[in-house]
Amino acid sequence: MTSFDISIIPFAKTMGVEIVEASKDKVIGKLHVAAEICTTGGTLHGGASMAFADSLGAIAGFLALPEGATGTTTLESKTNFLGAAKQGTTVIGETTPVHRGRRTSVWQTKITGEDGKAVALVIQTQMALGV
Repeated sequence: MTSFDISIIPFAKTMGVEIVEASKDKVIGKLHVAAEICTTGGTLHGGASMAFADSLGAIAGFLALPEGATGTTTLESKTNFLGAAKQGTTVIGETTPVHRGRRTSVWQTKITGEDGKAVALVIQTQMALGV
């Protein structure tokens, strides 16, 4: 397991993303559902779910970069919203690889609530830069 300094991703740090585990095979993060990232009814905003998953996928893509690559960027992202997360709770995101190639990698992030119920499923494609 590798530690990851979230401060190198300023937006994720501002949102409050906390990295629990980070390796080239899995990234796990937590996000407190604060009022500032909620929509009406006190539930996690869809864009916040997407940004949380994108941050975790970017970290996973970065940690799995092939030799000689200088960074990564998101090429595509698709989100299925499956349930709500209430303000004041914490969501957990777990990112795992679906495909790792020389130039691109595909990552799946499952976001669940504290109760284990599904909140969102995100599939994203990361491109290795400088290869």
